[in-house]
Amino acid sequence: MIEKLSQDMIDISLQDLNKNSDALWGIKGEKLYREFKFSDFISAFGFMTKVAILAERANHHPEWSNVYNRVAISLTTHEADGISRMDFELAQEISKLIS
Repeated sequence: MIEKLSQDMIDISLQDLNKNSDALWGIKGEKLYREFKFSDFISAFGFMTKVAILAERANHHPEWSNVYNRVAISLTTHEADGISRMDFELAQEISKLIS
């Protein structure tokens, strides 16, 4: 069973996730959250396609939305009823797509 992370572990994991980035992941609505902005819709949709492949491989799927050139991603683990290590692992892989 996947365990929900403690607030201390979330804080530590968030610092590690954001250490080499200008655009930061944060916590919004008790979920790991980040918004991405692209030059146009095609770029945003291409990014979403890459994220979909990562998510499927990890068997861990984001809650997300897309409006024109923006993609908002929220990660949570329903089985754990909160944020788990799986959310941070997927966020790390997503971040690599744009670095």
